[in-house]
Amino acid sequence: MEMESSRSLPLYLQIAEPLAQCIRQGTLARGDKLPSVRALARQHGVAQATVVQALHWLEDAQLITARPRSGFYVAPRPVALPEPSTARPVRRPRAVQPDWLGQRVLGRKQPEGMVSFSSGTPGPDLLNTDRVRRAVARAVQQHRHLLCTYPETSGHIDARRALARYAVGLGCSLEPERIVITAGCMDSVALCLRTVTQPGDVVALESPTHFSFLEVLQALQLRALEIPTHPRHGLSLDALQLALDTQPVKALLMVPTLSNPLGSCMPQAERKRLVQMAARHGLAVIEDAIYADLAEGDTMRRTLKSYDSSGHVMLCHSFSKTLAPGLRLGWVEAGRWTEALRRIKDMHAGGQSAVLELALADLISQSGHHAAMRQLRSSIAVRVDQARQVIANHFPQGTRVSDPPGGLLLWLELPRAVDALELHQACLAEHILVAPGSVFGTAGRFPQGLRIGLGGDWGERHLPALRRVGELAQQAMGC
Repeated sequence: MEMESSRSLPLYLQIAEPLAQCIRQGTLARGDKLPSVRALARQHGVAQATVVQALHWLEDAQLITARPRSGFYVAPRPVALPEPSTARPVRRPRAVQPDWLGQRVLGRKQPEGMVSFSSGTPGPDLLNTDRVRRAVARAVQQHRHLLCTYPETSGHIDARRALARYAVGLGCSLEPERIVITAGCMDSVALCLRTVTQPGDVVALESPTHFSFLEVLQALQLRALEIPTHPRHGLSLDALQLALDTQPVKALLMVPTLSNPLGSCMPQAERKRLVQMAARHGLAVIEDAIYADLAEGDTMRRTLKSYDSSGHVMLCHSFSKTLAPGLRLGWVEAGRWTEALRRIKDMHAGGQSAVLELALADLISQSGHHAAMRQLRSSIAVRVDQARQVIANHFPQGTRVSDPPGGLLLWLELPRAVDALELHQACLAEHILVAPGSVFGTAGRFPQGLRIGLGGDWGERHLPALRRVGELAQQAMGC
């Protein structure tokens, strides 16, 4: 495998990133003066030109400002924006009928000229396409004989070993033989649901939730029980306990780290408590960890699965949000249901491309992979800060905004006078696409909700377009 140590973070980013983290966490407050260029150069043992490059990067991220003949200071941050409220619980399970807008907003290629805020997946400008290309080319060259043989249904064993090593960073000790490689994270989720439910069963999930989860539940004829979810701390375990005591819940489907669309992260103590609840009630917990590598703190990346000793957690994951959506590879470790899931996959699917599996194994095993993830998180954080600044300056007073610790999604709760669906229509008329809250729940929930995705083919038109969304929201209020 190619050694990527020469592709670790550039020196200027090794200086800029810790400063950026201190600013975002409030350790360096607005108005604080930074050490001088000379002092930083001496502290890090680098040339002053490298320090200047780091400071310019922080300026571009709008984290610091320069004052003539005085130095660099922490920039004023956006005014503190209130966070969205916690969703009200649904009192009974519902048959799932996803909002018809979901496919138009989230599931299809958008028309030419549309400025889209529908994607939470990094685009090619954030992902290292050359690194992926080299890994695929190496895999084809070294394993071309596999192109002429049927692949193993569970995946190439070398790729599964690489995934088991990767999972150590998620806090897990997994046996490679128990890992099943799939055609993506949603494929893993669907396999898990097929394994532990029958049509008509009740599945608990976060509210608001990922639109694709609702689609899968509808396709499998399952009923949804939406559990209120806090925008910072995630799913309410007290509400879940009430649901388990009063409803025949067969499975829980959730994203503990950077949930979609809220971006919430469940505290580790709550994760441990949830795993204990699952064991006590015999509940299958389907954990989607697709966003784990985008979380800013290492502790946030520890999965529910890492606490699971009874086999009730089914861990689903892929690298489409961090490496290459085009590889279309995911994986699952299904706990006590591993063999049952494997049989279902044998019947309904088959194997993926072993060559691509080995290319993925190469990518996640390279010594520079962790540095690449740090650089990706840093670039994403700059974009999110810029978007929150636009929202603070141009959206109506009373707008509530999530502040996720990573990822490319922002959840907005607009003032009651603004209907998100009507705002969606007004934006469409100006070739701007935003996702109204109604597509993230059942029965028309979240009429003031708006998800802003900062991924996809991002360009210079996006921030002005976001400002225009705010202006249209202002007009809807009569401002």
